[in-house]
Amino acid sequence: MPYVVTRSCCADASCVLACPVNCIHPAPGEPGFATAEMLYVDPQTCVDCGACTTACPVDALKPHTALGEGELPFLELNASYYKDNPHADRAPMFVLPRQRTLPAGELSVAVVGAGPAGLFAADELLRHPGVRVTVFDRLPTPYGLARAGVAPDHQDTKQVTELFAAIEAQAGFTYRLGVEVGTDLTHTDLLRTHHAVIYAVGAATDKRLGIAGEDLPGSASATDFVAWYNGHPDHAQDHYSLDTERAVVVGNGNVALDIARILTADPDALARTDISDRALAALRVSKVREVVLLGRRGPAQAAFTVPELLALNALKDVDVTVEGWPEDLAPDATEKTRLLSELAARTPVAGRRRIVLRFLTAPMRLKVEDRVRALEVTPTALHRDADGSLHARPTGDAPQELETGLVLRSIGYRARPVPGLPFDEAAATVPHTAGRVEPGVYVAGWIKRGPTGFIGTNKTCAAETVESLLDDFSAGRLTPPVPGTDVSGRALGLDAWRAIDRTEREAGEAQGRPRVKLTDTDTLLRTAVKAQAPSRSDTRC
Repeated sequence: MPYVVTRSCCADASCVLACPVNCIHPAPGEPGFATAEMLYVDPQTCVDCGACTTACPVDALKPHTALGEGELPFLELNASYYKDNPHADRAPMFVLPRQRTLPAGELSVAVVGAGPAGLFAADELLRHPGVRVTVFDRLPTPYGLARAGVAPDHQDTKQVTELFAAIEAQAGFTYRLGVEVGTDLTHTDLLRTHHAVIYAVGAATDKRLGIAGEDLPGSASATDFVAWYNGHPDHAQDHYSLDTERAVVVGNGNVALDIARILTADPDALARTDISDRALAALRVSKVREVVLLGRRGPAQAAFTVPELLALNALKDVDVTVEGWPEDLAPDATEKTRLLSELAARTPVAGRRRIVLRFLTAPMRLKVEDRVRALEVTPTALHRDADGSLHARPTGDAPQELETGLVLRSIGYRARPVPGLPFDEAAATVPHTAGRVEPGVYVAGWIKRGPTGFIGTNKTCAAETVESLLDDFSAGRLTPPVPGTDVSGRALGLDAWRAIDRTEREAGEAQGRPRVKLTDTDTLLRTAVKAQAPSRSDTRC
């Protein structure tokens, strides 16, 4: 009974190390590790011990007999990886924990950003005795996109927060939440009070379409829309009019698929998740019946991953259709195009909500009266440049008009400059070498590499950055901190966050939900200060 990886997992190698027969690949050091969409179990080698399920922080591994109907395609997906990527070496794998001898004395590191990248960096640092890590975040709550970016119908993915809870419980870990670096304290303050600073601030804004009408009512960014339905304090009170029968999402990555699923989902099913109550109320009266996802390029270039496409394929009571198939593209060119061709062959069922994956189509301009009323689009064709890259260009055919009252752009995230650090405007990243900006200043996550990869990608990214930091510490290149200086006196600590977490979980338990999120900053702060007297010095600074 082989086990099966059933989604774009965290790819942090926990399951790889737990497997006694080395049957999960790509493993650390192999091509594709940390960049592949997912890991794969070899059904011929798996000995059915279940060790991988215990190690997996996001419940991505299941025995094949426990697969639901929508998960059955993952069985073949896992097996087919080994047909194309045979692994002759099946020797058991054993990797020693990463630990190195550091100079005597304490190492104090500030990490700016309490999302996956920041917490994985803290974990890598705390593997070493004598290291203290203080994690700063602007919000009163940690976990970044794991809390406010993962779709509410993907509760299994959110189980990675249990791993984060174990990280923050380690000795030497301290939170300073509700503190904004650049406003409440400066880059210079952090350097003065710590040996080093790691910035893991992510990519908080979105890329622009650059078309007329983009900033008018009815047009918004997917970043803000996702934050709204996830209850992010900055956007929880936003309003989106869902009184249109068709919504259009420009882009076809995983975030675009998330939005399409949420807009077409049964509100009663969403009511069993941690979705924002305000968003749930809006979705209950929504008139949206169709969501169109526009892709400038073709099906083979779609940005979404195969696991997310399989999840879309398994939806009940929602039709998924495909438009804009290139004549010269073989349906079985890749696993992705094979699945898309199956969707394209389906016959829609009258009366169902519908998700349309429309390729080779580019947005031109928004037509607006009092708000967005239509999106003008134009057909495109693929052209290969001299360097081999493919670009979509308008064909010159007559534009078409899609009636809609809601257009969401989902064409990628973009980081903001970090005060006090250099910034590459073109790449929207901080220039670095293996995470090192200069001795004492480092980056990890999306601000380092751009908005690519999955939650677990941040683990290997953080490990590289921490290695650079420890190299500098061992070489004596870091300036010792000034003792006795406190630059964040109003910050919230671990006990305050636990009070918020406990309150949300208790409210959720009463309603049969994982949690009921507190989405207002003032309410979050009031809940935090009700925390019991601190048992650790980091509760309030």
